[in-house]
Amino acid sequence: MTHTHQRTLVTTALPYANGPVHLGHLAGVYLPADIYVRYKRLCGHDVIHIGGSDEHGVPITITADKEGISPQDVVDRYHKMNADAFAKCGISFDYYGRTSGPVHHQTAREFFSEIEKKGIFVKKTEKQFFDPKAGRFLSDRYITGTCPVCKTPGANGDQCEQCGTHLSPTELIDPKSKLSDATPELRETLHWYFPLGRFQKQLEDYVESHHGDWRSNVVNYSRTWLNQGLADRAITRDLAWGISLPLDSEEAKGKVLYVWFDAVLGYISFTKEWAEKQGDAELWRRYWQDPETRIINFIGKDNVVFHTLMFPAILMAWNEGRSEGRYELADNVPASEFMNFEGRKFSKSRNYAVYLGEFLERFPADTLRYSIAMNYPENKDTDFSWSDFQNRTNGELADTLGNFIKRSIDFTNARFGGEVPAEIDLDVWDGLGLDWLSSFGKLEAAYDGFHFREAATQAMEIARFANRFLTESEPWKVIKVDPEAAGRTMAVSLNLCRTLALLFWPIVPETANRIWKMLGFGGRIDDLVEPGKPVWRQALEPGLKKGHKLLGSSEILFSKIEDKDIEPELKKIEVLLAEAERREAAEAPAPMTFKPEITFDDFQKIDLRVARVIACEPVKKANKLLKLQLQVGSEQRQVLSGIAQHFTPEEMVGKNVVLVANLADRTMRGELSQGMILAVEGADGRLFLLEPQGEGINGNSVS
Repeated sequence: MTHTHQRTLVTTALPYANGPVHLGHLAGVYLPADIYVRYKRLCGHDVIHIGGSDEHGVPITITADKEGISPQDVVDRYHKMNADAFAKCGISFDYYGRTSGPVHHQTAREFFSEIEKKGIFVKKTEKQFFDPKAGRFLSDRYITGTCPVCKTPGANGDQCEQCGTHLSPTELIDPKSKLSDATPELRETLHWYFPLGRFQKQLEDYVESHHGDWRSNVVNYSRTWLNQGLADRAITRDLAWGISLPLDSEEAKGKVLYVWFDAVLGYISFTKEWAEKQGDAELWRRYWQDPETRIINFIGKDNVVFHTLMFPAILMAWNEGRSEGRYELADNVPASEFMNFEGRKFSKSRNYAVYLGEFLERFPADTLRYSIAMNYPENKDTDFSWSDFQNRTNGELADTLGNFIKRSIDFTNARFGGEVPAEIDLDVWDGLGLDWLSSFGKLEAAYDGFHFREAATQAMEIARFANRFLTESEPWKVIKVDPEAAGRTMAVSLNLCRTLALLFWPIVPETANRIWKMLGFGGRIDDLVEPGKPVWRQALEPGLKKGHKLLGSSEILFSKIEDKDIEPELKKIEVLLAEAERREAAEAPAPMTFKPEITFDDFQKIDLRVARVIACEPVKKANKLLKLQLQVGSEQRQVLSGIAQHFTPEEMVGKNVVLVANLADRTMRGELSQGMILAVEGADGRLFLLEPQGEGINGNSVS
């Protein structure tokens, strides 16, 4: 898809500042965003990359409680750790902010005040767990208990990590407070809610308008939520750490903004801080409030609905009734799938991860960037393995790209005095056997379509072509009989080095800069990029003229990774896997219990029949019972069933059900019940009927 916007704003999901980022985070969000931004800069586009730390929320207070320090101490530590790791990995943020900063607090309060003033929020009194020992209300992450679904102990109040089920604290079996291990009590508390349903139609239109250009996983996640109907969502919590409400009322005391509401506004507040550093405090508006700007949110798949439904709804609420100062919505939300580690999901809580900072202490950033780009989890989960990392570094980066560059420069330095020995004939360049326009077209389509694995693959294909060209031309032999022909070969090879430096700068920027330096250009490729000055397409044509002087020396771009280099990492995996298996065994759910064994003859006594509901009504003074009239073959039956809280009488009529037809009659609430219909309870407590489908099955036995 071609976009003609004057400028692009790229944002990346804000990592929680309660721990180090790992390779899964890098692969899903930060590296693809950086590759895209660098490509756009090479094209001369006006693009800024905004990121930062999410420094509010319960995980941070839990870390602080565990360590006996303040939440501010926690976020100060991890913000610096992650910012340093991103910088070392070459993630080129234009600004990396913090949600604990004053500009962000002011921005979030402005949004709350604007929406509150319009009367959009809904206030509700609800029951929430309270720790009587600690004397405070508990958010979901401060409550632990046994999962009601898989029966694993240690599930959090918002989700069971073992089975992945989203929970509410009241669903936990034997809940305990993480603060004191006390059994919490339910007490009433007041909270503000954002009515997402108010914006349902606008959000449906927004999502559907991007069907075809958003990834299918993004559209499908969003549609699932929309199809279920959007409900009110709490935007306040009872916490001491966070952004306090801009209200003086007694009911607002002790309340802070829920992190889901506050964090996404960080994209705006960080852009404001960036603008101030540019010397123009109003510059941020051109990136958020001008239709000529294209906004792109890079996220992982677990963040989709926050960026396709909730954040847009907040902006819609702000825009409501306004003719000026309206915010633009994201044009694309490229959500990745997950990158796993040696076949298992990364898990910070279980310490099953490779952390970015630690990785970069042992291996160069560009080797990691390339390996992850070639395994980018675009449409399905992928896997990082040490053997794949080793093989790609040695076979593709060292043997193909690095080998070609060093051979070309070393031979020129040794045999042609470190100068480009000949002019390039454009006919020769175009006749090399590489279809330049087609190759560049594929690269550009890959970048513009967020297909970063394809982009890296296409760039490496051009490196392979260059390597084959040099090997097959054999200038080291030709120079003995035809020095001029050898010179023409080296002129082509050196220009291919220049082309590859530009092509690989988005993926392995430091390597590209080192190639640039060896070719004798002053400065770095980084210094060439600025809005309005496209550099990208210069790689299509030879740019090194005869007589151009190279640096005069060369260096090995990639050192091979030996088995001994990754053996310590493989041993770490063994330890991590053993620990993971130990935990899983300890936390394994209790074995399922079944009713006492029966014989086949016993089972044969049960008469299961397909019946059709022909009429249905509630049972008076029984809020759980429905009275169903069933057609069972040529016979009619009346059955009472405790499903009234899950199905209305109207939706039951016409359904096929499975009837236990030979169950003894029973009287309930003065009504006769002639059998039982079968249903199963789901994880959330909802009942699901067994509904057989097919023609001519009414009255037939179920076997």
